[in-house]
Amino acid sequence: MAELLYQQIGFNKRESKDLVEAFFDQIAERLIEGDDVKLSGFGNFQVRTKSPRPGRNPRTGESVAIAARRVVTFHASPKLKEAVQAGMVESAQAEATPAHTQRF
Repeated sequence: MAELLYQQIGFNKRESKDLVEAFFDQIAERLIEGDDVKLSGFGNFQVRTKSPRPGRNPRTGESVAIAARRVVTFHASPKLKEAVQAGMVESAQAEATPAHTQRF
């Protein structure tokens, strides 16, 4: 992403790297504080608290307690889902088209 900022917007490489890192640091900080993060047209990150539950060690079959924990979930926006689906359809069409007739 930093490379794209460098190439397309004209920031120098150091500024681009710092900007990308600052962006993701802010998202991480909000999630650590328990806040939801909403990125318009992209999706939502949410923190969920999972209750403790019984589990089983797959190797030994021994019962173990799985502690309560917080997890981050992501839900894609309808706009992102649509774009991904459109890309998948375009990709499938390109694969079905012989190489000598593919459009670029």
